[in-house]
Amino acid sequence: MAGAFRKAFRSPRFAVGFALFAAILLTILIYPALSPGDPLAMIGEGAFFPPGTYVSVYDAIAETPRTLTPEGADEARYGRLISEEDAIAMLEWLIATDANLSEVDAGNRSEVAEAWGARYDPASPPAGMTKARRNYYERLFASLQAADGPSEYGVSAGSGEGAARIGAVGKRDYVRVGDVANVVTLPLGTDNFGRDVLRELIHAGGNSLWIGLVAGALATTIGLALGLIAGFSGGFLDDAITFVANLFTVIPGFVLLILISFSLGQERRGPMTVAMVIGLTSWVWTARSVRAQVVSLRNRDHVQMSRLLGMGSLRIVLLDVLPYVASYVAMAFILQISSGILAEAQLSLLGLGSKTTETPTLGLMMSWAMLYSAHVNGAWWSYYPVILTIAAISFSLNLMNTGLDQVFNPSLKGWGRA
Repeated sequence: MAGAFRKAFRSPRFAVGFALFAAILLTILIYPALSPGDPLAMIGEGAFFPPGTYVSVYDAIAETPRTLTPEGADEARYGRLISEEDAIAMLEWLIATDANLSEVDAGNRSEVAEAWGARYDPASPPAGMTKARRNYYERLFASLQAADGPSEYGVSAGSGEGAARIGAVGKRDYVRVGDVANVVTLPLGTDNFGRDVLRELIHAGGNSLWIGLVAGALATTIGLALGLIAGFSGGFLDDAITFVANLFTVIPGFVLLILISFSLGQERRGPMTVAMVIGLTSWVWTARSVRAQVVSLRNRDHVQMSRLLGMGSLRIVLLDVLPYVASYVAMAFILQISSGILAEAQLSLLGLGSKTTETPTLGLMMSWAMLYSAHVNGAWWSYYPVILTIAAISFSLNLMNTGLDQVFNPSLKGWGRA
């Protein structure tokens, strides 16, 4: 076994796939220990907070400010409220009103906004300007006034008439992030429920991988057992198993999977139940392939010699047949894991996955993002990382499978060097 494992690492594809899969697995195992907590905890009151670091305004006000005058501060302040298109519109107004632009840097939004604000008069627009365009400039002037707000904001304790002024926050007041008591970093923002997407993604990846492992193990075990029985025994058992396999082949497996999942009901569809349903409907191609190999092995000389020595059928299968199909079974198991993860994602997208309130999975995260229109709202962080995670797991497993096939398939042993 150890020799076969070392032999597999001679394939660059298997080595790369194994390294990628190991990195994903280690991340899933280590991250929860570094960042413990409920992956479904709602930490944000709102939907789709963008990725970034969030500082508590309440705690920041309590800190002693430092006075800084960094270059470009006003430009950055204007840039948050005035886009490049707005700056161009301001320049167009100034040009249309024959303003002197010799001392205005057209690339500096702060200077452009200052020059335009000093000259703007809603009662005297340039000739030929439409009503819609005049409304646009009025809204732009309102944004400029917001950017030019007061030099400082007062801070009061309490509310209403009894509020007492306790301080002020000026434009040049800064606090160090490390001094603020409560700072939250969300590398992937929040989802539609206000949950930390990164924490949810790590736990969902582990749950989906567990579903794939259980489904793959179940499908491979059933397929291997039925394939060995059908291929070695022949006769009635072979015909019966082949008939059942043909029935499953005629009925699309995913349609059967949908029907079974729907009949169970959402309350009974936990992750383990979903994994078992996937495994029970995915064994057919493994059984047919194993049977085909066993049929070619059962009449070989070493098998016939074991029969002449009086060995039982079970012992012959375990000692003389199974070792010859073990490499294929390993490859089938890897593919079944990948297929199980993809099947769970497909079921969840259709609303037929595991319970939505208990255990996150990659498919459920995709379903939530689609249901709450994350793609319409521009919340790419709620679904792109999920897609990349599914793709990375499937890619690593398929690389491992291709590498094993390249090592153990005699017809492909020279293919990688061709």
